[in-house]
Amino acid sequence: MSMTDIADEDITLVEDAARKFVQTEVAPHLNDWEEAGEFPRSLYRRAAEMGWLEMGYPEQFGGTPSPWKLRNAMTIALARSGGSGGLMASLFSHNIGLPPVVRHGSPALQAEVIPDVLAGKKISALAITEPGGGTDVSALRTTARLEGDEYVVDGEKIFITSGMRADWFTVAVRTDLKNKGPMGISMLMVPGDSVGLSRSPLKKMGWLCSDTAQLRFDGVRVPARYLVGEEGSGFKMILTNFNGERLSMAAMALGFSECCFDEALSWAQQRKTFGTALVDHQVIRHKLMDMRMRIESTRAWLNAVSARADAGDRGDKTAKGAEWVAQVCLLKNHATQTMQFCADQGVQILGGMGFMRGTACERIYREVKVMMIGGGAEEIMKELASRQLGL
Repeated sequence: MSMTDIADEDITLVEDAARKFVQTEVAPHLNDWEEAGEFPRSLYRRAAEMGWLEMGYPEQFGGTPSPWKLRNAMTIALARSGGSGGLMASLFSHNIGLPPVVRHGSPALQAEVIPDVLAGKKISALAITEPGGGTDVSALRTTARLEGDEYVVDGEKIFITSGMRADWFTVAVRTDLKNKGPMGISMLMVPGDSVGLSRSPLKKMGWLCSDTAQLRFDGVRVPARYLVGEEGSGFKMILTNFNGERLSMAAMALGFSECCFDEALSWAQQRKTFGTALVDHQVIRHKLMDMRMRIESTRAWLNAVSARADAGDRGDKTAKGAEWVAQVCLLKNHATQTMQFCADQGVQILGGMGFMRGTACERIYREVKVMMIGGGAEEIMKELASRQLGL
């Protein structure tokens, strides 16, 4: 499939399938999954059957090369019809766990890891953040020292999405123990059943059905063949990985914003106050239009940045590449701010019902902050964008 040419019918088919999937297989169970803190592993197989886990991956691994335009359509539709960031964060955690392996892993490592994940048989997670520091990746302390044909891993990771159940962790480690900077960092695949790996669940404000964990590595021995790429190249892999994550998060934020608008509009049309429907009050109509205005600006920007990615723009060393990265950073901020505004206004329009568990606006309201922090905090996005633009 061309990265620039895709039929509207293909997009419509993906959107319709996503809506039906949520209505029939997610919505009836979502509140129970939120309470349980996870959703069934069988949902990964179903997502693979629908063709969603494979999107954007090479055919040789069981993937389906797909432009951002199509991937965004799926992401937006799932978010808009379901309004669950926790579900999407874990179900698609492979989209941040696998790219380093796809780009830099050995053929043997790729064959061992990627196909099973894309088929929904295994769960992939990314483990970078540590208890002592979040955005400052270059200062990470988890070490992997080489002993013969094995790495011995010691350290901790925190806020790891899919961390309680992942079968593969793509872990940022310090392989050069004398180099405390970014050049001492490597990427290493660690099997979830490794001896010495322990996991602790974390309780969160939102994303309740996403299994989030703190990981501890106590002398975990990993075959040296699980090194991704070369030693010392991990930091560059991480920086490249963030661009795709941020673009996906912008699409998610747009879908959640639309979900809030849909629920608020439906409530305003049905709810009667002072003898008339809420939507008949000018103040409510204006709130809805303020939401719509931000949604449409986000959609236009997302489409523009995604079209550039599909046409070949990447975060390379050129001025054009740097400007594209800046666009991604600022778009991520704009999209999550749109989500924040729409969630806030949605809860306000729903009134007391907006404060109740079970409404999409309430759930999304609790999930806003992780979207504004995860994948690069708002403040970091502004600074990175300014540097990319040479300011």
